[in-house]
Formats: sequence, structure tokens, C-alpha cells
Amino acid sequence: MKSTILKTLPAVDVDMEGLDVKQALPVHEAEQIDPFLLLHHTRVPVIEGTGALHSGVPPHPHRGFSAVTVVIGGEVHHRDSLGNSSVIGPGGIQWVSAGRGIVHSERPSAKLAAAGGAMDVIQLWVNSPADKKMVPASYHAAKREDLPLVELADGVELNLIAGEYAGLKAKIPTLSPIDLARVYASEGSDFELAFREGYNAALYIISGKGKIKGHGTVEAHHLYQFEPGSEGAAITAEGEMDILMITGEPLNEQLATYGPFVMNNQTQIMEALRDHQAGKMGVLIEE
Repeated sequence: MKSTILKTLPAVDVDMEGLDVKQALPVHEAEQIDPFLLLHHTRVPVIEGTGALHSGVPPHPHRGFSAVTVVIGGEVHHRDSLGNSSVIGPGGIQWVSAGRGIVHSERPSAKLAAAGGAMDVIQLWVNSPADKKMVPASYHAAKREDLPLVELADGVELNLIAGEYAGLKAKIPTLSPIDLARVYASEGSDFELAFREGYNAALYIISGKGKIKGHGTVEAHHLYQFEPGSEGAAITAEGEMDILMITGEPLNEQLATYGPFVMNNQTQIMEALRDHQAGKMGVLIEE
């Protein structure tokens, strides 16, 4: 199996409006791993009894990409301007395809807000192709038990979030070809992950530590980007490991970004700002 790690990207600590975020992408060494633009790993504290609408992330707009929330711990209550409202717990997925515009919030569930604790989440931004940036917005969610399951080896499970793997297909639709999966490995397990030909590939270690054949030690809160043409990775888990596999066909398109908007040029960014201010991306009133 051809497998070469191009870059090791340690997540850097950043302050996002008072939230402590581990940012693995973008970083100085990598602006993007096309079509993946951003990877944030965040633990959002929830103070007991403060009320769900006083915690988490308040309503905000998006356009031109998909915001994917991978729930590690706690419960996340998604609401949006399309009228969607759903709570997803550990192992689940919330997939916001922003298209031409959507406003959404990410709050703790009422249960989590009452008891206190934290929302431990990863947010991944997936760029949309230029010809699909202005499609209607949509939202999809899945609990862990609803995601296709592949047993890679004894004590190793892969939950398929998007795309295809080992003959299985995920239910969540994507706007470009990607394979996205979460892998849970027990201590001492040996397994292989396969990447599709022509896809950019990276592994984010959510927790745990192990070794990748031909590279050496890999550890939590690091993103490992593979050389183009890599066929996969052979991994030995030194303890329990939780891994996010991120692979996708590159778009190779011009990129223009401003906050929550991802387009192809600055004129489109200005149009996005104007449309949001005019309410064309919808309005979210939380209840």
C-alpha cells in the first residue's frame, strides 16, 4: 500500500469570540486540503441551569459550503431558518449544506443545559463547487446508530458519514465526491484505511495515540495530510483511538472567503454580505 504523509499539522489554540478552539485547518502550513477548508475541535462549556439559549453558538449565516458538525460528547441542538430543529448526541452528525444561504444556531440540548457539562464537537467545512454554491440550502442529521458500519478488524469500527466505503453508501448527500468516516479502534488493534484514487486525504486524531506504518507515531489533536497518490494508511492503535478520516476529490477552483461565506471571487462575497443584510438568507427566531 502506497502511503506517505506529506504534512503533520498540530492543531493550534485560537480564541473564537470567547471559545477555546483547537484549529487544525487552516494553519500556516496549509490553507486548505481541497475541498476541506476548516477543521475546528471545540469543547463548549455549558454551565448548569443557565438555559440552552444562553449557551453554545447563536444564530449566524453561511453561504457556499457545507458545515459538518461531528459530535464527540454532549448533545447539540441545531435550529435553522429552514425550520429544522434536531438534537444529536455523541457519534452523530449534523450536516448543513448552506447553498445560497442559511442561518443556523448550535445550542446545547435542554437536558444538557439543565445538568451542565460541555458540547465537545468537531466542525468541518467542505467547499462547494462553483456551479453548486447557489443551490437551495438543506440540512441532514444522523445518529451514530444510523450511520453505515464497517468492521475493519477485531475491535475496530468505521462509521461512514458521507460517500462510500467497502461497498456501503452513506445517506447524507454531498455536492462533490468525498468519503468521510469516523473510526473507533481498541488498544493494540491493527487495521488499514483505504483512500480512493485521485482524492486528497487526511486523518485527524480526535483522541488516543498510535503508529502509521512508514511514518511513526501519530497523536491526538494533529491532522496528518497524505501525499497525492497515497492509497491508504496501515495503523496500530497503542491505546483506544478515535479518528476522523477526511478524503475528497479536489475542486481546484479559485477561493474567496469572508467569515461565514465561501465563494469564488470578491464580487460574490459582497453579494453574500448584501443578501444577508437584506434577510435573503432567512431569519431564525429561537424558541
